[in-house]
Amino acid sequence: MEQLLGGRRPRLVSTLGLGRRSWEVTLDEERGRLAWRDPRPPRRGGENCFVPTSEIIAVEETELNKKQRNTGKWQKMAKPHAFTVYYVKKARNHRWRCSDVTFWCVDEHLCNQWIQALKELLEMQKSRPKQLLVYINPYGGKRQGKRIYEQKVAPLFSLASISTDVVVTEHANHAKDNLFEVNINKYDGVVCVGGDGMFSEVMHGLIGRMQKDSGIDQNNPKAPLVQCNIRIGIIPAGSTDCICYSTVGISDPVTSALHIIVGDCQPLDVSSIHHNNTFLKYYVSLLGYGFYGDILKDSEKKRWMGPIRYDYSGFKTFLSHHYYEGTISFQPAKHTRGSPRDKDRCRTGCYICKRSEQQLAEQQKESGLKHEEDEEWKVIKGKFLAINAVNMSCACPRSPKGLSPAAHLADGSADLILVRKCSRFDFLRYLVRHTNQDDQFDFSFVDVHRVKSFQFTSKLSEDNESNVTDIGKKRFGQFCRDHPVCCCNIANSTWNCDGETLDISAIEVRVHCQLMKLFARGIEENCKDEAAYSQSSVEQLL
Repeated sequence: MEQLLGGRRPRLVSTLGLGRRSWEVTLDEERGRLAWRDPRPPRRGGENCFVPTSEIIAVEETELNKKQRNTGKWQKMAKPHAFTVYYVKKARNHRWRCSDVTFWCVDEHLCNQWIQALKELLEMQKSRPKQLLVYINPYGGKRQGKRIYEQKVAPLFSLASISTDVVVTEHANHAKDNLFEVNINKYDGVVCVGGDGMFSEVMHGLIGRMQKDSGIDQNNPKAPLVQCNIRIGIIPAGSTDCICYSTVGISDPVTSALHIIVGDCQPLDVSSIHHNNTFLKYYVSLLGYGFYGDILKDSEKKRWMGPIRYDYSGFKTFLSHHYYEGTISFQPAKHTRGSPRDKDRCRTGCYICKRSEQQLAEQQKESGLKHEEDEEWKVIKGKFLAINAVNMSCACPRSPKGLSPAAHLADGSADLILVRKCSRFDFLRYLVRHTNQDDQFDFSFVDVHRVKSFQFTSKLSEDNESNVTDIGKKRFGQFCRDHPVCCCNIANSTWNCDGETLDISAIEVRVHCQLMKLFARGIEENCKDEAAYSQSSVEQLL
């Protein structure tokens, strides 16, 4: 063990066996990495490898297999001692895998010294969870949640010495209700295995529990909510995994499990929805009225079709081409930098999210919440095919950019997208742009605003519902809804709130900056794998 000058932390340097050759292995605590290099690299190079210590999963003492011990080289020396380091290997498209490398030496004391040093280093990673509460939805998506957890996730948690309490949900809101009863303080995080619906249930349980314990009235739309310090991990196993895709970059159970193991932390904005001073729901990805609300309402009647029901209902809703009349009032998010039309994507360590959170905290400290009521409200009336409010890009495999490519995960704002009444052809052009690189906001009938709160009232709510004409409208609207080939406007749509229906049309929405945290780090920029232990190197060593 070397003690470096200048008060730097020590590093361990040894010559260890790797495969059939000797390598110089260095554990540098100051630089935070485990590195190994061949002192006699071949001409084609590529023999210098390292792993960030923050991405080491576990270290175990290992016994070399019989085939390795029976080679001529082993027969001439004492019994070797070995240890295996399991670490995160980054592949393409933000996919992570668990890889490993085994080092050996003939000195048992040296081997134990390395194992001890690596384990002490892992113990210093205080952000890593030790005890997790896991909820599994066995019915979501293709009903593979339990199998995905047991075969792909549980072995990784066991390898990383993470203890788990597993609850397989039996009915709707099982996880939400359970979170109000358990001793939540004994856990370092909550993991949900399922789709966006399962995540929403866990989120509502955690936020509700936190506000209840803090004496906060959730029915007060102006109440400052208490931040949740317990992180949520998402193991994707549902029909839609938009939240996982937008915060990790891929919908993959192993990748998500590894983000949980290494203790990543990503703050996340949460929006609250109220109606007449009554709390309705929270959402973190999409709140959609009109097109996306109609798709969800129609698809709920066809759950027997499985995930394909969304395609069927989407096509049916597009053909119906209903529009909705109403009034949108919103407060622009002046505290945040950037705009929905810029090219600044939200990525790992996003400076816009960090700066916006600081600026918002300063504004609230200076003037308080009362100042918000005096701020400018903008009002837009019209006929809309779709009204979408997104807290994140809402990217998914079918729409890699999402509904709003420049939306940020934790800047305390939402992007409000208003799609006015237009022809079917123009609306189709708008939808197609979600699947390519063109600007989906570059249409005369599309407006987008970055807001911190907004209100919506439908035309029907504004009118006197006791009016005979309105009663006729309601009945005629029901006829149109039952016969979607009719292109007339229907009085009210349904809100699509993170994949769940919300039938009240008149709502008040407010964004709560970084109200909760996920086991994620945001989407990383595409770069070469830092843990560059290439396949070609492996083949040379074996």
